[in-house]
Amino acid sequence: MPIPDSSASSLDAGSAGDTGSPGNTGSSGNTGSAAGTATTGYRSPLLGLPGAVAADAPDQGVAAHYGNPHAEQRALVAGTGFVDLSHRGVVRIGGKERLSWLHSLLTQHLTDLAPHTPTEALLLDPQGRVEHALYLVDDGEATWAHVEPGAAPALAAFLNKMRFLLDVDPQDVTEDYAVVYEADPSGPIFAGALVRGPIQLGDAAQGRELFLPRAALGEYAQTHAHPAGMWAYEALRIAAHRPRAGLETDERAIPHELDWISTAVHLDKGCYRGQETVARVENLGHPPRRLVFLHLDGTPEHLPAHGDPVEYDGRAIGAVTSSARHYELGPIALALVKRTVPVDAQLTAGGVAAAQELIVAPDAGGNARERLRGR
Repeated sequence: MPIPDSSASSLDAGSAGDTGSPGNTGSSGNTGSAAGTATTGYRSPLLGLPGAVAADAPDQGVAAHYGNPHAEQRALVAGTGFVDLSHRGVVRIGGKERLSWLHSLLTQHLTDLAPHTPTEALLLDPQGRVEHALYLVDDGEATWAHVEPGAAPALAAFLNKMRFLLDVDPQDVTEDYAVVYEADPSGPIFAGALVRGPIQLGDAAQGRELFLPRAALGEYAQTHAHPAGMWAYEALRIAAHRPRAGLETDERAIPHELDWISTAVHLDKGCYRGQETVARVENLGHPPRRLVFLHLDGTPEHLPAHGDPVEYDGRAIGAVTSSARHYELGPIALALVKRTVPVDAQLTAGGVAAAQELIVAPDAGGNARERLRGR
């Protein structure tokens, strides 16, 4: 999939309201306490669609909903509609040595990644803490990744520092390409788009993601029906127990705490940055915190916000990371709590009563030690 001329940027996306690109952010790149770094000035042309209501941070620049969030969730679950993810960053890595090079840097096994096979990976810091979550696909000539809003510049800068003399070419192409989620993976592929899929969004039918020319977003919206906003997309993500960098992560987050071990970390591959922490927790220890899914009391009208305290018996034992209103489950949330909190404990989240559903077990990790004990 070629890189277009730089003139085909988001400023040419066919909308007078499109005031910038999500790549122009000045991001520091650490996705610690907010999802990436908030985009500045970007406004998707799809915000001109009927009923569109703009989202708040970290998803500003795209729609929160188009008038009926619950109906939009139902449509995605039924396999119809699309979600504008054009505020996310896009990084393209070309070069003949790209897969072996990425394999040496990221948590996923990538040396034998087949073209058009979706996968995900993490970039950790030297202490094993999560810096970036990458959603990857290779087209046979280059590897493409989408990342949190505002995170692409710093990710591309780091990758370029690690090139040395290898045949690799990482580029931030956010100004030229945008991401869209499609609930139906069987429909015609939009002209000029690269498919990442099939992928599963919780209870929704298998869908797919498209990397498409940013200048074509307006045309895409004119030829596709049933847009769904970020409220619908996030509700399905939360119900599926899937973490999001910058919301579920903070400056201390490690993969075992967030169940990324099951999707983004290959435990049998060679060395990569941060592997020592992953191996130590997997074999000898347990993560200090664990991700939990919360069923919230529906009586209060408000949802707990990101960062609100989670309490047990009047003591703060964690924090809310994401919350939403699900079309079937009602108000729900994800939270990061101390590992030692009883799995059946009744909690409060931002003052709202909450019942736990297990995602990461308190005894996660420690596998080698348990095998030795069993001898």
